[in-house]
Amino acid sequence: MDLFSKPRTAEEKALSVTQLLRRMKNLLEVQIGEAWVEGEVSNLRKQGSGHWYFSLKDEGAQISCAMFGARKRPGAEVLEDGAKVRVFAEASVYEARGQLQIIVQKAERAGAGDLQARFEALKRKLQAEGLFDADRKRAIPPFPRTIGLITSGTGAALQDMLNVLTRRAPWVQPVLFPVRVQGRGAELEIAQAIEKMGRPEAYGYPRCDVLIVGRGGGSIEDLWNFNEEVVARAIAACPIPIISAVGHEIDFTIADFVADLRAPTPSAAAELAVADGAELLARLAQLRRRMVRVTRERLMRSQLAVDALKRGVLQRDGERLLRESVMRLDSARGQLAQATRASLDACAVRLNEARARHRAYHPARVLERRVEAVANLRLRFERAGHDVIEQKAERIGRLRGLLRTLGPESAFQRGFSITLGPDGKIVTSAAALKAGDVMRTKFADGETLSTVNG
Repeated sequence: MDLFSKPRTAEEKALSVTQLLRRMKNLLEVQIGEAWVEGEVSNLRKQGSGHWYFSLKDEGAQISCAMFGARKRPGAEVLEDGAKVRVFAEASVYEARGQLQIIVQKAERAGAGDLQARFEALKRKLQAEGLFDADRKRAIPPFPRTIGLITSGTGAALQDMLNVLTRRAPWVQPVLFPVRVQGRGAELEIAQAIEKMGRPEAYGYPRCDVLIVGRGGGSIEDLWNFNEEVVARAIAACPIPIISAVGHEIDFTIADFVADLRAPTPSAAAELAVADGAELLARLAQLRRRMVRVTRERLMRSQLAVDALKRGVLQRDGERLLRESVMRLDSARGQLAQATRASLDACAVRLNEARARHRAYHPARVLERRVEAVANLRLRFERAGHDVIEQKAERIGRLRGLLRTLGPESAFQRGFSITLGPDGKIVTSAAALKAGDVMRTKFADGETLSTVNG
Protein backbone atom coordinates (compact mmCIF):
# COMPACT_ATOMS: atom_id res chain seq x y z
CA MET A 1 0.00 0.00 0.00
CA ASP A 2 1.21 3.54 -0.78
CA LEU A 3 2.13 5.26 2.46
CA PHE A 4 0.51 8.55 1.40
CA SER A 5 -2.67 7.23 -0.24
CA LYS A 6 -5.99 7.93 1.41
CA PRO A 7 -7.78 5.11 3.27
CA ARG A 8 -9.91 3.17 0.80
CA THR A 9 -12.52 2.27 3.38
CA ALA A 10 -13.86 3.84 6.53
CA GLU A 11 -12.70 0.82 8.50
CA GLU A 12 -9.06 1.17 7.38
CA LYS A 13 -7.04 2.50 10.34
CA ALA A 14 -5.01 5.73 9.96
CA LEU A 15 -1.30 5.73 10.82
CA SER A 16 -0.14 7.45 14.00
CA VAL A 17 2.59 10.09 13.72
CA THR A 18 5.07 7.70 15.34
CA GLN A 19 4.23 4.92 12.89
CA LEU A 20 4.57 7.28 9.94
CA LEU A 21 7.95 8.59 11.09
CA ARG A 22 9.25 5.10 11.77
CA ARG A 23 8.26 3.99 8.25
CA MET A 24 9.98 7.08 6.83
CA LYS A 25 13.06 6.32 8.94
CA ASN A 26 13.13 2.71 7.75
CA LEU A 27 12.70 3.84 4.15
CA LEU A 28 15.65 6.27 4.44
CA GLU A 29 17.90 3.74 6.14
CA VAL A 30 17.11 1.11 3.48
CA GLN A 31 17.03 3.26 0.33
CA ILE A 32 19.89 5.65 1.19
CA GLY A 33 21.70 3.98 4.06
CA GLU A 34 25.28 5.15 4.57
CA ALA A 35 26.94 7.66 2.26
CA TRP A 36 29.72 10.25 2.07
CA VAL A 37 28.45 13.84 2.37
CA GLU A 38 30.52 16.98 1.82
CA GLY A 39 29.77 20.47 3.15
CA GLU A 40 30.75 23.25 5.52
CA VAL A 41 30.41 22.84 9.30
CA SER A 42 28.23 25.41 11.06
CA ASN A 43 26.88 25.93 14.60
CA LEU A 44 29.00 23.17 16.17
CA ARG A 45 27.81 22.28 19.71
CA LYS A 46 29.90 19.99 21.92
CA GLN A 47 27.82 18.55 24.75
CA GLY A 48 29.22 17.46 28.08
CA SER A 49 27.93 13.97 27.36
CA GLY A 50 30.51 13.66 24.59
CA HIS A 51 27.98 13.91 21.77
CA TRP A 52 28.49 16.63 19.13
CA TYR A 53 25.76 18.29 17.09
CA PHE A 54 26.26 20.54 14.09
CA SER A 55 24.90 21.51 10.69
CA LEU A 56 26.43 20.63 7.34
CA LYS A 57 25.62 23.11 4.57
CA ASP A 58 26.42 24.16 1.03
CA GLU A 59 25.16 26.97 -1.21
CA GLY A 60 21.66 25.53 -1.54
CA ALA A 61 20.74 23.62 1.63
CA GLN A 62 21.79 22.36 5.05
CA ILE A 63 21.16 19.27 7.16
CA SER A 64 21.42 18.52 10.88
CA CYS A 65 24.19 16.14 11.96
CA ALA A 66 24.89 14.17 15.13
CA MET A 67 28.13 12.43 16.11
CA PHE A 68 27.71 10.24 19.21
CA GLY A 69 30.82 9.66 21.32
CA ALA A 70 32.58 12.15 19.06
CA ARG A 71 35.99 12.13 20.75
CA LYS A 72 36.34 8.44 19.96
CA ARG A 73 35.32 8.85 16.33
CA PRO A 74 38.00 9.09 13.63
CA GLY A 75 38.47 12.58 12.23
CA ALA A 76 36.54 14.40 14.99
CA GLU A 77 39.41 16.88 15.35
CA VAL A 78 38.69 18.39 11.92
CA LEU A 79 35.18 19.43 12.95
CA GLU A 80 35.09 23.16 13.66
CA ASP A 81 32.86 26.01 12.54
CA GLY A 82 33.70 27.06 8.99
CA ALA A 83 35.66 23.90 8.15
CA LYS A 84 34.81 22.13 4.91
CA VAL A 85 34.63 18.39 5.60
CA ARG A 86 33.55 15.02 4.17
CA VAL A 87 31.59 12.84 6.57
CA PHE A 88 30.56 9.22 6.33
CA ALA A 89 27.07 9.13 7.77
CA GLU A 90 23.79 7.26 7.91
CA ALA A 91 20.56 8.99 6.87
CA SER A 92 17.92 8.88 9.57
CA VAL A 93 14.99 10.72 11.17
CA TYR A 94 14.91 12.15 14.69
CA GLU A 95 11.45 10.92 15.68
CA ALA A 96 10.96 13.25 18.68
CA ARG A 97 11.06 16.29 16.40
CA GLY A 98 10.25 14.73 13.06
CA GLN A 99 13.57 16.09 11.81
CA LEU A 100 15.73 14.70 9.02
CA GLN A 101 19.34 14.18 10.13
CA ILE A 102 22.44 12.14 9.46
CA ILE A 103 24.39 10.13 12.04
CA VAL A 104 28.10 10.77 11.42
CA GLN A 105 30.46 7.82 11.81
CA LYS A 106 33.72 9.51 10.76
CA ALA A 107 34.94 12.74 9.19
CA GLU A 108 37.87 14.07 7.22
CA ARG A 109 38.91 17.51 6.03
CA ALA A 110 37.89 18.42 2.49
CA GLY A 111 39.55 21.85 2.48
CA ALA A 112 38.86 24.97 4.50
CA GLY A 113 35.50 26.64 4.10
CA ASP A 114 35.24 30.12 2.61
CA LEU A 115 34.93 31.85 5.97
CA GLN A 116 37.74 29.81 7.47
CA ALA A 117 39.96 30.60 4.51
CA ARG A 118 39.28 34.32 4.90
CA PHE A 119 39.96 34.00 8.62
CA GLU A 120 43.33 32.32 8.08
CA ALA A 121 44.36 34.80 5.35
CA LEU A 122 43.64 37.84 7.53
CA LYS A 123 45.27 36.17 10.51
CA ARG A 124 48.50 35.62 8.54
CA LYS A 125 48.44 39.20 7.22
CA LEU A 126 48.00 40.87 10.62
CA GLN A 127 50.47 38.53 12.29
CA ALA A 128 53.09 39.48 9.69
CA GLU A 129 52.47 43.15 10.54
CA GLY A 130 53.12 42.46 14.23
CA LEU A 131 49.59 43.16 15.50
CA PHE A 132 49.61 39.92 17.51
CA ASP A 133 53.01 40.53 19.17
CA ALA A 134 53.03 40.23 22.95
CA ASP A 135 55.35 43.23 23.41
CA ARG A 136 52.73 45.64 22.00
CA LYS A 137 49.99 44.45 24.35
CA ARG A 138 49.30 46.63 27.37
CA ALA A 139 48.62 45.46 30.91
CA ILE A 140 45.07 45.69 32.23
CA PRO A 141 44.95 48.15 35.20
CA PRO A 142 44.44 46.23 38.46
CA PHE A 143 41.86 48.63 39.94
CA PRO A 144 39.94 50.42 37.17
CA ARG A 145 37.30 52.94 38.18
CA THR A 146 35.52 53.30 34.81
CA ILE A 147 35.00 50.44 32.32
CA GLY A 148 33.67 50.88 28.79
CA LEU A 149 31.36 48.17 27.41
CA ILE A 150 31.11 47.99 23.60
CA THR A 151 28.41 45.42 22.91
CA SER A 152 24.73 45.07 22.10
CA GLY A 153 22.50 47.15 24.35
CA THR A 154 19.87 44.40 24.46
CA GLY A 155 21.96 41.23 24.54
CA ALA A 156 22.38 38.79 27.41
CA ALA A 157 26.15 39.43 27.35
CA LEU A 158 25.59 42.98 28.65
CA GLN A 159 23.49 41.77 31.57
CA ASP A 160 26.05 39.08 32.40
CA MET A 161 28.86 41.66 32.53
CA LEU A 162 26.82 44.14 34.59
CA ASN A 163 25.90 41.40 37.07
CA VAL A 164 29.55 40.41 37.50
CA LEU A 165 30.72 44.02 37.89
CA THR A 166 27.97 44.78 40.42
CA ARG A 167 28.79 41.67 42.43
CA ARG A 168 32.58 41.90 42.36
CA ALA A 169 33.23 45.66 42.23
CA PRO A 170 30.17 47.86 42.90
CA TRP A 171 32.42 50.94 43.01
CA VAL A 172 33.24 50.60 39.28
CA GLN A 173 31.32 52.85 36.86
CA PRO A 174 30.33 51.01 33.62
CA VAL A 175 29.89 53.10 30.46
CA LEU A 176 27.86 51.43 27.66
CA PHE A 177 28.41 52.20 23.97
CA PRO A 178 25.63 50.16 22.30
CA VAL A 179 26.38 48.70 18.84
CA ARG A 180 25.07 45.98 16.58
CA VAL A 181 27.19 42.84 16.99
CA GLN A 182 26.09 40.92 13.91
CA GLY A 183 24.75 41.59 10.45
CA ARG A 184 25.98 43.61 7.48
CA GLY A 185 27.79 46.79 8.52
CA ALA A 186 28.01 45.91 12.23
CA GLU A 187 31.83 45.80 12.01
CA LEU A 188 31.86 49.50 11.08
CA GLU A 189 29.77 50.37 14.15
CA ILE A 190 32.12 48.36 16.38
CA ALA A 191 35.24 50.02 14.91
CA GLN A 192 33.74 53.52 15.24
CA ALA A 193 32.76 52.84 18.85
CA ILE A 194 36.32 51.73 19.69
CA GLU A 195 37.76 54.82 17.97
CA LYS A 196 35.41 57.19 19.85
CA MET A 197 35.97 55.54 23.24
CA GLY A 198 39.72 55.74 22.58
CA ARG A 199 39.46 59.54 22.16
CA PRO A 200 36.58 60.33 24.57
CA GLU A 201 37.37 64.03 25.02
CA ALA A 202 36.86 64.66 21.30
CA TYR A 203 33.34 63.16 21.44
CA GLY A 204 32.20 64.15 24.92
CA TYR A 205 32.47 60.69 26.52
CA PRO A 206 34.01 59.90 29.93
CA ARG A 207 37.53 58.44 29.80
CA CYS A 208 37.61 54.75 30.65
CA ASP A 209 40.48 52.81 32.22
CA VAL A 210 39.74 49.67 30.18
CA LEU A 211 37.35 48.64 27.38
CA ILE A 212 35.51 45.32 26.97
CA VAL A 213 34.53 44.53 23.37
CA GLY A 214 32.44 41.47 22.64
CA ARG A 215 29.15 39.59 22.47
CA GLY A 216 27.59 36.26 23.41
CA GLY A 217 28.05 32.99 21.59
CA GLY A 218 26.84 31.96 18.17
CA SER A 219 27.88 30.36 14.92
CA ILE A 220 30.92 31.49 12.96
CA GLU A 221 28.61 33.59 10.81
CA ASP A 222 27.17 35.33 13.88
CA LEU A 223 30.66 36.13 15.20
CA TRP A 224 32.12 37.10 11.83
CA ASN A 225 31.98 40.88 12.37
CA PHE A 226 34.76 40.45 14.95
CA ASN A 227 36.92 38.81 12.24
CA GLU A 228 36.84 41.89 10.00
CA GLU A 229 40.06 43.86 9.41
CA VAL A 230 38.49 47.22 10.29
CA VAL A 231 37.72 45.97 13.83
CA ALA A 232 41.20 44.50 14.26
CA ARG A 233 42.91 47.74 13.24
CA ALA A 234 40.63 49.82 15.49
CA ILE A 235 41.59 47.63 18.46
CA ALA A 236 45.30 47.91 17.60
CA ALA A 237 45.09 51.71 17.31
CA CYS A 238 43.11 52.28 20.52
CA PRO A 239 45.24 53.87 23.30
CA ILE A 240 43.10 52.28 26.03
CA PRO A 241 43.67 48.60 27.00
CA ILE A 242 41.03 46.33 25.46
CA ILE A 243 39.68 42.96 26.60
CA SER A 244 38.13 40.87 23.81
CA ALA A 245 35.16 38.75 24.92
CA VAL A 246 33.56 37.17 21.86
CA GLY A 247 31.42 34.03 22.06
CA HIS A 248 32.27 31.04 24.22
CA GLU A 249 35.54 29.49 25.35
CA ILE A 250 35.92 27.46 22.14
CA ASP A 251 35.39 30.51 19.88
CA PHE A 252 38.42 32.41 18.61
CA THR A 253 38.26 35.56 16.48
CA ILE A 254 40.78 37.96 14.98
CA ALA A 255 39.76 40.46 17.67
CA ASP A 256 40.98 37.99 20.34
CA PHE A 257 44.49 37.91 18.82
CA VAL A 258 44.81 41.71 18.50
CA ALA A 259 43.30 42.66 21.87
CA ASP A 260 45.48 43.20 24.92
CA LEU A 261 43.70 40.35 26.72
CA ARG A 262 41.34 37.61 25.50
CA ALA A 263 38.51 36.41 27.74
CA PRO A 264 36.63 33.17 26.99
CA THR A 265 33.22 34.76 27.67
CA PRO A 266 31.80 38.24 28.43
CA SER A 267 31.28 37.24 32.07
CA ALA A 268 34.91 36.12 32.31
CA ALA A 269 35.97 39.44 30.78
CA ALA A 270 34.20 41.33 33.56
CA GLU A 271 35.89 39.09 36.13
CA LEU A 272 39.31 39.70 34.57
CA ALA A 273 38.74 43.46 34.44
CA VAL A 274 38.06 44.01 38.16
CA ALA A 275 39.29 42.58 41.42
CA ASP A 276 36.85 40.68 43.62
CA GLY A 277 35.71 43.01 46.39
CA ALA A 278 35.07 40.12 48.78
CA GLU A 279 38.59 38.78 48.23
CA LEU A 280 40.04 42.26 48.77
CA LEU A 281 38.17 42.60 52.07
CA ALA A 282 39.36 39.17 53.15
CA ARG A 283 42.93 40.09 52.20
CA LEU A 284 42.70 43.35 54.15
CA ALA A 285 41.35 41.49 57.18
CA GLN A 286 44.22 39.00 56.91
CA LEU A 287 46.79 41.80 56.68
CA ARG A 288 45.18 43.54 59.65
CA ARG A 289 45.41 40.39 61.75
CA ARG A 290 49.03 39.93 60.71
CA MET A 291 49.85 43.56 61.49
CA VAL A 292 48.19 43.34 64.91
CA ARG A 293 50.09 40.14 65.69
CA VAL A 294 53.45 41.57 64.61
CA THR A 295 52.81 44.82 66.52
CA ARG A 296 51.89 42.95 69.66
CA GLU A 297 55.03 40.81 69.42
CA ARG A 298 57.21 43.90 68.99
CA LEU A 299 55.49 45.63 71.91
CA MET A 300 56.05 42.56 74.06
CA ARG A 301 59.74 42.45 73.10
CA SER A 302 60.07 46.17 73.73
CA GLN A 303 58.32 45.79 77.08
CA LEU A 304 60.75 43.03 78.03
CA ALA A 305 63.68 45.25 77.04
CA VAL A 306 62.27 48.14 79.07
CA ASP A 307 61.79 45.87 82.08
CA ALA A 308 65.36 44.71 81.75
CA LEU A 309 66.60 48.29 81.59
CA LYS A 310 64.55 49.22 84.59
CA ARG A 311 66.29 46.54 86.53
CA GLY A 312 69.68 47.76 85.29
CA VAL A 313 71.08 51.10 84.22
CA LEU A 314 67.69 52.79 83.66
CA GLN A 315 66.96 52.52 87.37
CA ARG A 316 70.09 54.53 88.17
CA ASP A 317 70.06 57.16 85.34
CA GLY A 318 66.84 56.78 83.35
CA GLU A 319 66.62 60.40 82.23
CA ARG A 320 70.02 60.31 80.53
CA LEU A 321 69.22 57.06 78.71
CA LEU A 322 65.84 58.30 77.47
CA ARG A 323 67.05 61.75 76.42
CA GLU A 324 68.13 60.73 72.89
CA SER A 325 65.01 58.62 72.38
CA VAL A 326 62.80 61.56 73.37
CA MET A 327 64.64 63.77 70.88
CA ARG A 328 64.18 61.20 68.11
CA LEU A 329 60.50 60.92 69.03
CA ASP A 330 60.06 64.71 68.83
CA SER A 331 61.83 64.77 65.45
CA ALA A 332 59.69 61.93 64.14
CA ARG A 333 56.54 63.69 65.41
CA GLY A 334 57.50 66.86 63.52
CA GLN A 335 58.32 64.95 60.35
CA LEU A 336 55.02 63.09 60.59
CA ALA A 337 53.07 66.32 61.01
CA GLN A 338 54.93 67.92 58.09
CA ALA A 339 54.38 64.89 55.86
CA THR A 340 50.69 64.83 56.84
CA ARG A 341 50.25 68.49 55.94
CA ALA A 342 52.08 68.01 52.64
CA SER A 343 49.91 65.00 51.79
CA LEU A 344 46.74 66.91 52.67
CA ASP A 345 47.89 69.88 50.56
CA ALA A 346 48.62 67.58 47.61
CA CYS A 347 45.20 65.97 47.97
CA ALA A 348 43.57 69.40 48.06
CA VAL A 349 45.43 70.41 44.89
CA ARG A 350 44.33 67.22 43.11
CA LEU A 351 40.76 67.76 44.32
CA ASN A 352 40.75 71.33 42.98
CA GLU A 353 42.19 70.14 39.67
CA ALA A 354 39.51 67.46 39.45
CA ARG A 355 36.82 70.05 40.20
CA ALA A 356 38.25 72.36 37.52
CA ARG A 357 38.28 69.52 34.99
CA HIS A 358 34.72 68.63 35.94
CA ARG A 359 33.60 72.23 35.49
CA ALA A 360 35.43 72.40 32.15
CA TYR A 361 33.51 69.37 30.86
CA HIS A 362 30.16 70.43 32.31
CA PRO A 363 27.56 70.53 29.49
CA ALA A 364 26.94 74.23 30.10
CA ARG A 365 30.66 75.06 29.71
CA VAL A 366 30.93 72.86 26.62
CA LEU A 367 27.89 74.61 25.12
CA GLU A 368 29.35 78.04 25.93
CA ARG A 369 32.63 77.15 24.22
CA ARG A 370 30.81 75.87 21.16
CA VAL A 371 28.57 78.97 21.01
CA GLU A 372 31.69 81.13 21.24
CA ALA A 373 33.34 79.10 18.47
CA VAL A 374 30.24 79.53 16.27
CA ALA A 375 30.28 83.29 16.94
CA ASN A 376 33.95 83.49 16.00
CA LEU A 377 33.28 81.55 12.79
CA ARG A 378 30.38 83.88 11.95
CA LEU A 379 32.58 86.97 12.56
CA ARG A 380 35.35 85.53 10.39
CA PHE A 381 32.81 84.67 7.68
CA GLU A 382 31.31 88.18 7.71
CA ARG A 383 34.78 89.78 7.66
CA ALA A 384 35.90 87.58 4.79
CA GLY A 385 32.69 88.33 2.87
CA HIS A 386 33.11 92.09 3.41
CA ASP A 387 36.72 91.92 2.20
CA VAL A 388 35.70 89.99 -0.92
CA ILE A 389 32.91 92.48 -1.69
CA GLU A 390 35.29 95.43 -1.32
CA GLN A 391 37.84 93.76 -3.62
CA LYS A 392 35.16 93.07 -6.24
CA ALA A 393 33.84 96.67 -6.02
CA GLU A 394 37.34 98.09 -6.45
CA ARG A 395 37.97 95.83 -9.47
CA ILE A 396 34.61 96.88 -11.02
CA GLY A 397 35.58 100.55 -10.55
CA ARG A 398 38.89 99.98 -12.31
CA LEU A 399 37.17 98.20 -15.17
CA ARG A 400 34.55 101.00 -15.44
CA GLY A 401 37.32 103.62 -15.73
CA LEU A 402 39.17 101.52 -18.29
CA LEU A 403 35.95 101.10 -20.26
CA ARG A 404 35.39 104.84 -20.28
CA THR A 405 38.95 105.43 -21.46
CA LEU A 406 38.96 102.84 -24.23
CA GLY A 407 35.26 102.88 -25.19
CA PRO A 408 33.51 104.95 -27.83
CA GLU A 409 32.37 107.60 -25.33
CA SER A 410 35.93 108.92 -25.00
CA ALA A 411 36.16 109.22 -28.79
CA PHE A 412 32.86 111.16 -28.85
CA GLN A 413 34.23 113.61 -26.26
CA ARG A 414 37.22 114.31 -28.52
CA GLY A 415 34.93 115.31 -31.46
CA PHE A 416 34.69 112.03 -33.30
CA SER A 417 31.42 110.57 -34.55
CA ILE A 418 30.17 107.23 -35.95
CA THR A 419 28.19 106.94 -39.17
CA LEU A 420 25.92 103.94 -39.75
CA GLY A 421 24.66 102.97 -43.23
CA PRO A 422 21.15 101.87 -44.18
CA ASP A 423 21.97 98.34 -43.09
CA GLY A 424 22.95 99.53 -39.60
CA LYS A 425 26.65 98.76 -40.11
CA ILE A 426 29.43 101.30 -39.58
CA VAL A 427 30.43 103.11 -42.77
CA THR A 428 34.18 102.90 -43.21
CA SER A 429 34.37 103.92 -46.91
CA ALA A 430 32.49 106.35 -49.20
CA ALA A 431 32.33 103.63 -51.81
CA ALA A 432 29.93 101.74 -49.57
CA LEU A 433 27.24 104.43 -50.10
CA LYS A 434 25.14 105.44 -53.07
CA ALA A 435 22.86 108.34 -53.77
CA GLY A 436 19.65 108.28 -51.79
CA ASP A 437 21.01 106.17 -48.87
CA VAL A 438 19.92 107.33 -45.43
CA MET A 439 22.74 107.56 -42.94
CA ARG A 440 22.59 107.84 -39.11
CA THR A 441 25.44 109.74 -37.46
CA LYS A 442 26.04 109.38 -33.70
CA PHE A 443 27.61 112.17 -31.61
CA ALA A 444 28.40 112.42 -27.92
CA ASP A 445 25.08 114.14 -27.15
CA GLY A 446 22.80 112.48 -29.75
CA GLU A 447 22.48 111.46 -33.39
CA THR A 448 21.30 112.88 -36.77
CA LEU A 449 19.86 111.43 -40.00
CA SER A 450 21.14 112.54 -43.45
CA THR A 451 20.65 111.51 -47.07
CA VAL A 452 23.42 110.96 -49.61
CA ASN A 453 22.92 113.35 -52.56
CA GLY A 454 25.97 112.36 -54.50
